[in-house]
Amino acid sequence: MFRARCGMVLYPMPRYRYYDSGYRYKRYKKHRVRKKYIIAAAVLLALILLIVWLQSNVSGILYSLSCATVRSATAAAVNDAVAETLTWNRAAYDDLVTVTGDGEGNVLSISANAANANLIARQAVTLTSANLNENCSGGVQVPIGAFTGIEWLAGFGPSVTFRIIPVSTVTCQFLSDFEQAGVNQTLHSVSILLTATVSVVMPSGTQEISADAQILLCERVIVGKVPDAYLGGNLFGGIGVQ
Repeated sequence: MFRARCGMVLYPMPRYRYYDSGYRYKRYKKHRVRKKYIIAAAVLLALILLIVWLQSNVSGILYSLSCATVRSATAAAVNDAVAETLTWNRAAYDDLVTVTGDGEGNVLSISANAANANLIARQAVTLTSANLNENCSGGVQVPIGAFTGIEWLAGFGPSVTFRIIPVSTVTCQFLSDFEQAGVNQTLHSVSILLTATVSVVMPSGTQEISADAQILLCERVIVGKVPDAYLGGNLFGGIGVQ
């Protein structure tokens, strides 16, 4: 016991209280560190779950919209290319087909002009590829509301633009058709079949989309008996761009 000062008796503080105070501080410090780790783990888990949810919802939505966009763009590209090709090349029947007769009303041979046909095919394919790149350059725009998965919110909110990578393959094939048009008369029609196959490459997967357009180039009624060898096949064979 210490001596009294000012009428008060001072007692020394027990040592165990100092030790108890330090022990409590250490426990408090460990608790705070542990709490920080728990919060960090919870935040990380929430982020992982959010990413998984977005991947499942956004991928499906983006996949569907991309396919619809590319399908429309492909059909428009093919049709526009055919129209432009016909505008630039007003091919007459004699420019594509040569008919040889014997002077007595009999057809000896019918042949295709491969040079002119290939020129038209190359122009059609080039125009289709250029149209596809232009039509798909804008990407796919998805409203923010579509990511919620709620149907009535699908069209709300600002749009997010996603780029798509179209890998296209365009082919052009000439078709030849013979039809009976009367006695010793055969209607010969020449048309082109333009086909565009686009592989849409996205993080969610790859989808192939095809579109084609067939349009008549020219036709003529051939007077005289046409050999049966020409009636059943394609006069142009493998002429075209494939």
